[in-house]
Formats: sequence, C-alpha cells, structure tokens
Amino acid sequence: MKKWLEKKRTDKKMTQYQVAKLSNMPRTTYSSIEQGRRRPSVKNAMRIATVLGFDWTIFFEKEIRETTLKNKEVKK
Repeated sequence: MKKWLEKKRTDKKMTQYQVAKLSNMPRTTYSSIEQGRRRPSVKNAMRIATVLGFDWTIFFEKEIRETTLKNKEVKK
C-alpha cells in the first residue's frame, strides 16, 4: 500500500503528521496504514481519502489488498 498512498500524500506536500491530524487519528496509525502494515477501517479510509482527495474505496480494491498481503508475506 505504501507506494500509492505515500505518493498521494507527497503530491499534496503533506507530512504523515498533517494527514493524521486532519484525519483525526494518531500519526502511528496513519504511518502503519501508509506502510502497508495495517489495513484501515472504513471510517479511517474515508477520513484519509477526504484529506488527500481521492475515492476511499481504493483501499479495498483487490489489487491494493493483494499488494498489502504480499508485503506482509515478504516481511515474515
């Protein structure tokens, strides 16, 4: 998940802290989502998407889920 979400954030010239604060979540939670270590809840997905300006359902698209799962398998 890291690549596309990080790009969305950096394209807006925002820090993880800024996105997390505007999304009303701890920075560590946002960081874990961006790095693919954690999947967002629907509520958090909607908040992040609103802040960064994209459709929140992208978090739950098959390609994104598979990339996240592959990242977890590699890290084990």
